Amino acid sequence: MSPSSLSTAGLLLVTVPAVAFGGASLLAHIMRGFPGYLDNPVRRGLWRAGHAHAGILVLFALVAMLYVDQADLSDGLKGLTRVLIVAAPILMPIGFFLSVARPSDTRPNRLIWLVPAGGVSLAAGTLLLGVGLV
Repeated sequence: MSPSSLSTAGLLLVTVPAVAFGGASLLAHIMRGFPGYLDNPVRRGLWRAGHAHAGILVLFALVAMLYVDQADLSDGLKGLTRVLIVAAPILMPIGFFLSVARPSDTRPNRLIWLVPAGGVSLAAGTLLLGVGLV
């Protein structure tokens, strides 16, 4: 594994405790009945989606780092692939969480657009990686 992929994987691993903390926070909201979570279905749904996407996408990005160095891509495209794939587990959860940050929010704000931006980033990064591996 190249130094770039190793350092990227290291940064991804550092985010795992943040994902675990997010899960513990959601559990606390449920068990303690904090206002604005159980009584707000939009916020509850988006926060659950944010936590789920964070966990899955971090794992996906870690696995993808194993393949980036094997791809038949230039160093610049490998770097771009890393950035695009790692952007998804950052952008998507942030969009889910911050679009309904206040307990009284019943509709997502404009930050929800970070979710499709993360999806586009993920799609572009995985497409580059797939083409480089074929």
